Amino acid sequence: MLKVKELRAEINGKEILKGVNLEVRPGEVHAIMGPNGAGKSTLSMVLSGNPAYTVTGGEAEFYGKDLLAMPPEVRSHEGLFLGFQYPVEIPGVSMVNFMRAAINAKREYFHEPPMSATDFLKMMREKRAVVELDTKLASRSVNEGFSGGEKKRNEIFQMAVLEPRLSILDETDSGLDIDALRIVAEGVNKLKSADNATIVITHYQRLLDYIKPDFVHILYKGRIVMTGGPELALELEERGYDWIRNQIDGENEGKEA
Repeated sequence: MLKVKELRAEINGKEILKGVNLEVRPGEVHAIMGPNGAGKSTLSMVLSGNPAYTVTGGEAEFYGKDLLAMPPEVRSHEGLFLGFQYPVEIPGVSMVNFMRAAINAKREYFHEPPMSATDFLKMMREKRAVVELDTKLASRSVNEGFSGGEKKRNEIFQMAVLEPRLSILDETDSGLDIDALRIVAEGVNKLKSADNATIVITHYQRLLDYIKPDFVHILYKGRIVMTGGPELALELEERGYDWIRNQIDGENEGKEA
Protein backbone atom coordinates (compact mmCIF):
# COMPACT_ATOMS: atom_id res chain seq x y z
CA MET A 1 0.00 0.00 0.00
CA LEU A 2 2.41 2.70 1.23
CA LYS A 3 6.17 2.50 0.87
CA VAL A 4 8.29 5.39 2.17
CA LYS A 5 12.04 5.27 1.59
CA GLU A 6 14.57 7.72 3.01
CA LEU A 7 12.04 10.56 2.94
CA ARG A 8 13.52 13.96 3.70
CA ALA A 9 11.60 17.22 3.96
CA GLU A 10 11.97 20.78 5.20
CA ILE A 11 9.90 23.86 5.92
CA ASN A 12 11.21 27.43 5.69
CA GLY A 13 14.69 26.05 5.06
CA LYS A 14 14.73 23.88 8.20
CA GLU A 15 15.08 20.14 7.67
CA ILE A 16 12.53 18.19 9.72
CA LEU A 17 12.41 14.73 8.15
CA LYS A 18 15.89 13.26 7.81
CA GLY A 19 15.37 9.91 6.15
CA VAL A 20 12.06 8.27 7.15
CA ASN A 21 11.46 4.65 6.15
CA LEU A 22 7.99 3.15 6.58
CA GLU A 23 5.88 0.45 4.94
CA VAL A 24 2.15 0.02 5.53
CA ARG A 25 0.08 -2.90 4.21
CA PRO A 26 -3.70 -3.27 3.90
CA GLY A 27 -5.40 -4.32 7.12
CA GLU A 28 -2.68 -2.86 9.37
CA VAL A 29 -2.76 -0.19 12.06
CA HIS A 30 0.51 1.67 12.65
CA ALA A 31 1.12 4.03 15.58
CA ILE A 32 3.79 6.71 15.29
CA MET A 33 4.94 8.17 18.60
CA GLY A 34 7.66 10.61 19.52
CA PRO A 35 8.45 13.79 21.46
CA ASN A 36 7.46 17.29 20.30
CA GLY A 37 9.46 18.41 17.29
CA ALA A 38 10.32 14.86 16.20
CA GLY A 39 8.57 15.30 12.84
CA LYS A 40 5.32 13.40 13.38
CA SER A 41 2.97 16.08 12.07
CA THR A 42 5.44 16.99 9.34
CA LEU A 43 5.31 13.40 8.08
CA SER A 44 1.51 13.54 7.90
CA MET A 45 1.61 16.88 6.07
CA VAL A 46 4.21 15.72 3.56
CA LEU A 47 2.30 12.51 2.79
CA SER A 48 -0.95 14.44 2.31
CA GLY A 49 0.71 17.04 0.07
CA ASN A 50 0.77 20.24 2.14
CA PRO A 51 2.57 22.74 -0.15
CA ALA A 52 4.24 24.50 2.80
CA TYR A 53 6.65 21.56 3.07
CA THR A 54 9.41 20.84 0.55
CA VAL A 55 10.52 17.28 -0.12
CA THR A 56 14.30 17.27 -0.49
CA GLY A 57 14.94 13.56 -0.91
CA GLY A 58 13.60 10.03 -0.84
CA GLU A 59 10.39 8.63 -2.24
CA ALA A 60 6.88 7.56 -1.30
CA GLU A 61 4.73 5.15 -3.28
CA PHE A 62 1.01 4.54 -2.82
CA TYR A 63 -0.14 1.33 -4.47
CA GLY A 64 2.84 1.57 -6.81
CA LYS A 65 2.16 5.20 -7.82
CA ASP A 66 4.48 8.11 -7.05
CA LEU A 67 2.62 9.75 -4.17
CA LEU A 68 4.90 12.78 -4.06
CA ALA A 69 4.11 13.64 -7.69
CA MET A 70 0.37 13.85 -7.01
CA PRO A 71 -1.38 17.12 -6.07
CA PRO A 72 -3.24 16.94 -2.74
CA GLU A 73 -6.68 16.44 -4.30
CA VAL A 74 -5.47 13.47 -6.34
CA ARG A 75 -3.96 11.89 -3.22
CA SER A 76 -7.38 12.22 -1.62
CA HIS A 77 -9.17 10.73 -4.62
CA GLU A 78 -6.68 7.84 -4.67
CA GLY A 79 -7.71 7.04 -1.10
CA LEU A 80 -5.49 8.94 1.33
CA PHE A 81 -7.23 10.75 4.20
CA LEU A 82 -5.73 13.10 6.79
CA GLY A 83 -7.47 13.74 10.11
CA PHE A 84 -6.11 17.08 11.32
CA GLN A 85 -4.79 17.79 14.78
CA TYR A 86 -6.62 21.14 14.68
CA PRO A 87 -9.59 20.86 12.27
CA VAL A 88 -10.46 24.19 10.68
CA GLU A 89 -13.84 25.89 10.62
CA ILE A 90 -15.43 26.73 7.25
CA PRO A 91 -18.21 29.26 7.94
CA GLY A 92 -21.01 29.35 5.39
CA VAL A 93 -20.35 25.88 4.00
CA SER A 94 -22.75 23.25 5.30
CA MET A 95 -21.50 19.78 6.13
CA VAL A 96 -24.04 18.31 3.71
CA ASN A 97 -22.84 20.40 0.76
CA PHE A 98 -19.19 19.95 1.73
CA MET A 99 -19.38 16.17 1.87
CA ARG A 100 -21.54 15.85 -1.24
CA ALA A 101 -19.02 17.94 -3.20
CA ALA A 102 -16.17 15.75 -1.90
CA ILE A 103 -17.97 12.51 -2.77
CA ASN A 104 -18.90 13.65 -6.28
CA ALA A 105 -15.41 15.00 -6.97
CA LYS A 106 -14.03 11.57 -6.14
CA ARG A 107 -16.65 9.89 -8.32
CA GLU A 108 -15.81 12.22 -11.19
CA TYR A 109 -12.11 11.31 -10.81
CA PHE A 110 -13.05 7.66 -11.37
CA HIS A 111 -15.43 8.57 -14.24
CA GLU A 112 -18.52 7.69 -12.24
CA PRO A 113 -21.82 9.63 -12.29
CA PRO A 114 -22.69 11.93 -9.36
CA MET A 115 -24.44 10.35 -6.41
CA SER A 116 -28.15 11.12 -6.29
CA ALA A 117 -29.47 13.28 -3.48
CA THR A 118 -31.53 10.37 -2.13
CA ASP A 119 -28.59 7.96 -2.03
CA PHE A 120 -26.33 10.62 -0.54
CA LEU A 121 -28.69 11.47 2.32
CA LYS A 122 -29.19 7.77 3.05
CA MET A 123 -25.42 7.29 3.23
CA MET A 124 -25.05 10.33 5.49
CA ARG A 125 -27.54 8.84 7.96
CA GLU A 126 -25.70 5.51 7.99
CA LYS A 127 -22.28 7.08 8.47
CA ARG A 128 -23.46 9.46 11.22
CA ALA A 129 -24.42 6.43 13.26
CA VAL A 130 -20.85 5.13 13.12
CA VAL A 131 -19.50 8.02 15.17
CA GLU A 132 -22.72 8.96 16.98
CA LEU A 133 -22.73 12.36 15.27
CA ASP A 134 -25.74 14.49 16.19
CA THR A 135 -28.02 15.33 13.26
CA LYS A 136 -27.88 19.03 14.16
CA LEU A 137 -24.08 19.05 13.90
CA ALA A 138 -24.20 17.41 10.47
CA SER A 139 -26.53 20.13 9.20
CA ARG A 140 -24.37 23.07 10.38
CA SER A 141 -21.41 24.76 8.72
CA VAL A 142 -18.21 22.70 8.74
CA ASN A 143 -16.87 22.68 12.33
CA GLU A 144 -18.29 26.15 13.03
CA GLY A 145 -18.90 26.52 16.75
CA PHE A 146 -17.99 22.87 17.38
CA SER A 147 -16.19 21.85 20.55
CA GLY A 148 -12.82 20.12 20.22
CA GLY A 149 -14.42 16.72 20.66
CA GLU A 150 -17.15 17.49 18.13
CA LYS A 151 -14.56 18.56 15.56
CA LYS A 152 -12.62 15.31 16.00
CA ARG A 153 -15.82 13.28 15.80
CA ASN A 154 -16.68 15.16 12.63
CA GLU A 155 -13.28 14.22 11.18
CA ILE A 156 -14.04 10.53 11.69
CA PHE A 157 -17.47 11.07 10.16
CA GLN A 158 -15.79 12.50 7.04
CA MET A 159 -13.46 9.51 7.03
CA ALA A 160 -16.48 7.18 7.16
CA VAL A 161 -18.13 8.95 4.21
CA LEU A 162 -15.02 9.04 2.01
CA GLU A 163 -13.99 5.43 2.78
CA PRO A 164 -10.23 6.02 2.29
CA ARG A 165 -7.74 3.23 1.71
CA LEU A 166 -5.22 4.87 4.07
CA SER A 167 -6.18 7.15 6.96
CA ILE A 168 -3.57 9.26 8.74
CA LEU A 169 -4.87 10.52 12.09
CA ASP A 170 -2.66 13.31 13.40
CA GLU A 171 -3.05 13.45 17.20
CA THR A 172 -6.79 12.79 17.03
CA ASP A 173 -6.76 12.32 20.80
CA SER A 174 -5.52 15.88 21.43
CA GLY A 175 -7.95 17.76 23.67
CA LEU A 176 -10.48 14.93 23.98
CA ASP A 177 -12.12 13.89 27.22
CA ILE A 178 -12.46 10.18 27.92
CA ASP A 179 -15.99 9.88 26.47
CA ALA A 180 -15.13 11.70 23.22
CA LEU A 181 -11.94 9.66 22.94
CA ARG A 182 -13.90 6.42 23.25
CA ILE A 183 -16.47 7.44 20.62
CA VAL A 184 -13.82 8.59 18.14
CA ALA A 185 -11.75 5.43 18.67
CA GLU A 186 -14.79 3.20 18.29
CA GLY A 187 -15.57 4.94 15.00
CA VAL A 188 -12.05 4.23 13.75
CA ASN A 189 -12.33 0.60 14.81
CA LYS A 190 -15.69 0.14 13.08
CA LEU A 191 -14.22 1.44 9.82
CA LYS A 192 -11.24 -0.90 9.90
CA SER A 193 -11.18 -3.62 7.24
CA ALA A 194 -8.78 -5.97 5.47
CA ASP A 195 -8.64 -3.50 2.57
CA ASN A 196 -7.72 -0.31 4.41
CA ALA A 197 -5.04 0.81 6.84
CA THR A 198 -4.55 3.48 9.49
CA ILE A 199 -1.57 5.48 10.72
CA VAL A 200 -2.24 6.88 14.19
CA ILE A 201 0.05 9.70 15.32
CA THR A 202 -0.04 10.24 19.07
CA HIS A 203 1.97 11.23 22.11
CA TYR A 204 0.21 8.94 24.53
CA GLN A 205 -0.61 5.31 25.17
CA ARG A 206 -4.22 6.09 26.16
CA LEU A 207 -5.45 6.25 22.54
CA LEU A 208 -3.79 2.90 21.86
CA ASP A 209 -5.86 1.36 24.64
CA TYR A 210 -8.80 1.79 22.25
CA ILE A 211 -7.17 1.58 18.81
CA LYS A 212 -4.92 -1.47 18.91
CA PRO A 213 -1.83 -1.04 16.70
CA ASP A 214 -0.07 -3.84 14.87
CA PHE A 215 3.15 -1.83 14.82
CA VAL A 216 4.49 1.03 16.92
CA HIS A 217 7.20 3.30 15.52
CA ILE A 218 9.22 5.84 17.49
CA LEU A 219 10.05 8.95 15.47
CA TYR A 220 12.96 10.94 16.87
CA LYS A 221 14.90 13.80 15.27
CA GLY A 222 13.33 13.18 11.90
CA ARG A 223 13.89 9.43 11.71
CA ILE A 224 12.10 6.29 12.82
CA VAL A 225 14.60 4.97 15.32
CA MET A 226 12.67 2.08 16.83
CA THR A 227 9.84 -0.24 15.73
CA GLY A 228 7.99 -2.89 17.71
CA GLY A 229 4.58 -4.22 18.64
CA PRO A 230 2.03 -2.74 21.06
CA GLU A 231 4.38 -3.50 23.95
CA LEU A 232 6.74 -0.77 22.72
CA ALA A 233 4.09 1.88 23.44
CA LEU A 234 3.62 0.50 26.94
CA GLU A 235 7.36 0.58 27.56
CA LEU A 236 7.51 4.14 26.28
CA GLU A 237 4.65 5.13 28.59
CA GLU A 238 6.53 3.65 31.53
CA ARG A 239 10.00 4.95 30.75
CA GLY A 240 9.25 8.24 28.97
CA TYR A 241 10.89 9.92 26.02
CA ASP A 242 14.09 10.53 27.97
CA TRP A 243 14.68 6.79 27.58
CA ILE A 244 14.66 7.22 23.80
CA ARG A 245 16.83 10.33 23.94
CA ASN A 246 19.42 8.69 26.17
CA GLN A 247 19.48 5.48 24.16
CA ILE A 248 19.66 7.00 20.67
CA ASP A 249 21.90 9.94 21.50
CA GLY A 250 24.15 7.64 23.52
CA GLU A 251 24.51 5.30 20.56
CA ASN A 252 25.32 8.19 18.26
CA GLU A 253 27.96 9.54 20.63
CA GLY A 254 29.51 6.08 20.77
CA LYS A 255 29.69 5.92 16.98
CA GLU A 256 31.27 9.36 16.76
CA ALA A 257 33.87 8.40 19.35
